Amino acid sequence: MTKKIGRCAALLLAALCTASGAFAQTAAAWPQKPIRIIVPNPAGGTADLLPRLISEPLSRSLGQPVIIENRAGAAGNIAAEYVANAEPDGYTLMAAPPPPLSINISLYPKLNYDPAKFVPITVLAAVPNALMVHPSVPANTLEEFIAYAKANPNKLSYASQGNGSTAHLTAELFKLKTGTQLVHVPYKGDAPAIADLLGGHVHLMFGNVAAASAHLKSGKLRILAVTSAKRIASMPSIPALNEVVPGVIGVAWFAMVAPAKTPAAIAARLSSTVAEILRTPEMTKRYAEVGAEPVGNTPEEMAAWQREDTERWRAVIKAGKITVD
Repeated sequence: MTKKIGRCAALLLAALCTASGAFAQTAAAWPQKPIRIIVPNPAGGTADLLPRLISEPLSRSLGQPVIIENRAGAAGNIAAEYVANAEPDGYTLMAAPPPPLSINISLYPKLNYDPAKFVPITVLAAVPNALMVHPSVPANTLEEFIAYAKANPNKLSYASQGNGSTAHLTAELFKLKTGTQLVHVPYKGDAPAIADLLGGHVHLMFGNVAAASAHLKSGKLRILAVTSAKRIASMPSIPALNEVVPGVIGVAWFAMVAPAKTPAAIAARLSSTVAEILRTPEMTKRYAEVGAEPVGNTPEEMAAWQREDTERWRAVIKAGKITVD
């Protein structure tokens, strides 16, 4: 009996070693066919544009086609579930904004995937939100706006791209920190939200500054603050909200991840390759044109970023009693 157990253990060890060796060989030979990057948003927005900008240089570096595929819906959950169930072979990836990676876990009572189990690759870019107001709002500075909002509870309405978006949660964080009362009006994406903001149907939005840059320059909207931790180089005269109301930071970030159990060697190669692309002058310029700051960090750094963001929004969602209904 002891000899049989010993033989079984030896056979199991040999099988594991063989599988491990085959796995290592697969990772070393990767890629040998086209790579798909799933985007959980419709075509045309920032979340879609950022991976598209790197797809061609990434294809050249890896020697295989890189295909961007949009699978929008359910705040990113449809795409995230699809990628979570894909083969962990490095040929199906996801490039996503925060909701399916760090927000939805606190909003939805049940997800059919675990965001923490994705293999992190890198953060492509960070895009701060900005407090943008319609000219009808009688405030030219952040301090004047806070005073007016406090004096007029529930008189001001704010737009967002939808429940659980960074625009929504940043506004809720602002309300918690300032003691103001604002009315939330959710939309389906940036375009309709900004359209109604321009029309004066809503008063303000904590939105992507790049999405409304032309309107800001023309004076059709007024920007009072950015929501990054500090002022941004492209708008040095605009204060960071964090300067006046400490702790109000709301940055949309766009990260690349792979299914659980994807070999670390593949994630590391992707991370370093993407980082090199993001450091090129051409890509830095193209990202800046859409208001994005290239990041290109390591898988370990991306994992820490994701954990920190998850905890930040979990606290806001709990304190504000925010739901997806």
